[in-house]
Amino acid sequence: MTPDDGHTVVDLETALAGTPAGHKEDLRLWLRMLSSVNLIEAEVRRRFREHFGTTLPRFDLMAQLDREPDGLTLGEISRRMMVSNGNVTGLAASLVADGSVERRAHATDRRTQFLALTPHGRRVFARQSAAHEGWIAELFAGVSSRDRASLHRLLGAVKTGVRQALNEESE
Repeated sequence: MTPDDGHTVVDLETALAGTPAGHKEDLRLWLRMLSSVNLIEAEVRRRFREHFGTTLPRFDLMAQLDREPDGLTLGEISRRMMVSNGNVTGLAASLVADGSVERRAHATDRRTQFLALTPHGRRVFARQSAAHEGWIAELFAGVSSRDRASLHRLLGAVKTGVRQALNEESE
C-alpha cells in the first residue's frame, strides 16, 4: 500500500514476518487480528465518508439508538460505545442539529435527558445500515462460509479467554 507521499505503508504483522523463530505465536496472532480489523475499519470509515458524508462514530451512535426506540441516556450510550460522555455529547449535538436525533427529558428527573432517533434519523440509519451490511459482506466474500463460521467460533473462544484473564487479574 502506498500513501500519497509515495512511501510504502507496512502493517506490524508484515514488519514482523522475518522475526526470529523464538517470537511468540500469541503476539503474531494478536497482530494478525489487529491488522485485519484496522484494514476493515479504515475501509468502512472511507465508505461512510464517501457515500454518506458521515463518520463511523455517528453511525455507531445511531445504531445504539436504533436498538432502543424509547431512547438512551448519554451515560448509557457512552458505556455501550466504550467512549467518554464528552465524545457522545459532541456526536449527539451534531445528530440533533441535522434532525436525526432528538433529546427527550426524563419523566421524573429533568436533569437526565434521553436521546432517540427521529423518523428522519430512522430512515437515514436504515439506508446506512443496509450499505454497511453489504460492505462487510463484500469484504468477507473471499472467506468461505465454513471458514467464517470457524473464525466466529474461535474468536468467541478468544473473547471468553480474555474475559476470564481479566476477571482473574481483577480478583
